[in-house]
Amino acid sequence: MPAPASPKRIAIIYDCLFPWTIGGAERWYRTLAEQLAAQGHDVTYLTLRQWAMNQPPAIPGVRVKSVGPRMALYHDGRRRILPPLVFGIGIFWHLLWHGRRYDRLHMASFPFFSMLAAGVLRPLHRYRIAADWLEVWGRDYWRSYLGRAGAIGAWIERLCAKVPHDAYSLSNLHAARVTALGHGGPVTVLTGLSDLGNKQPHLPAADPPTLVYAGRMIPEKNVPLLVDALAKVMANDTQVRAILCGRGPDYDTVVARVAALGLADRIATPGFVDQADLDLWMSSAIAVVQPSRREGYGLVVVEAAARGVPVVLVAGDDNAATELVDDGVNGWIAGNATADALADALCTALRDGAAARQTTRAWFDANRARLSVAHSVDIVSASL
Repeated sequence: MPAPASPKRIAIIYDCLFPWTIGGAERWYRTLAEQLAAQGHDVTYLTLRQWAMNQPPAIPGVRVKSVGPRMALYHDGRRRILPPLVFGIGIFWHLLWHGRRYDRLHMASFPFFSMLAAGVLRPLHRYRIAADWLEVWGRDYWRSYLGRAGAIGAWIERLCAKVPHDAYSLSNLHAARVTALGHGGPVTVLTGLSDLGNKQPHLPAADPPTLVYAGRMIPEKNVPLLVDALAKVMANDTQVRAILCGRGPDYDTVVARVAALGLADRIATPGFVDQADLDLWMSSAIAVVQPSRREGYGLVVVEAAARGVPVVLVAGDDNAATELVDDGVNGWIAGNATADALADALCTALRDGAAARQTTRAWFDANRARLSVAHSVDIVSASL
């Protein structure tokens, strides 16, 4: 890959690093760092330490620097407050002393303290800031998340929007919310986070038909609701099976609910599984189900479509994943987050899922380029 005409000194700023922490954002920032380095830019990745002291990361062309200690980021499926504070302080001190090393910072808007630190020191060092707004929570969700203290979170979120920066979002939903927060410039939507390409197997649907969920089991994902919907479906269809992969604070509730309904022989709850097993189950599913009420993007839609498998989602004010579904083409959207509505959508998937595998493959082929992570990297690179 030829070097850019004007190589830049870039800092990628995120408190997690793949594969020590696994998630869509972690994959995005590592890929962005690797690709910008491959283009000839000088790239530093600033993060919290997640690795053993004697086993530092080795990413070709990327300088990885920890600005804070190894810390548990989550408690009961929710982000702890202390790690973002520590990370923000670490970013502040690093940029205070080394900010002139960088022409551009590219970061997630959340955790907010690192963005505030970058904004405070920007007049001193004159670097440009780019920020990805993976989600915008808003006052109501902040209050549900933190109670009265949520008002502080909402205020900080709004303050970050006013920091001068190039704004990116992963959905039209959250792009509009960034503008509503008071960001004065345009918000560019990055539509691609997938590097799946042609690597995913296209398998026939399993017999008996199987519905698959894969993800964390946290309240926002609505997995207990999925169990209730599956019970309604299975009461009328003795052939249907389901596999619910993942763990989290709702896992014990899910397992207990499955047992109480007498469905342990039809709904498997294996917890976290090997990637090979997950690939097999997702590729042979009649549909992949994601009943989440809050998604910033919807990578599961793309991952399923790359396998030629349609999805079932739930409509919601905070669910940006629905932007990736053409109803009846590459999936179905339940009208609301109730067991009855979700059960109706699951029945449609069971009835039409085999035929929808063909339209899903066609949908993915037509949208492959814009859904690729390379497309998003190209957009960010062009802005340099």
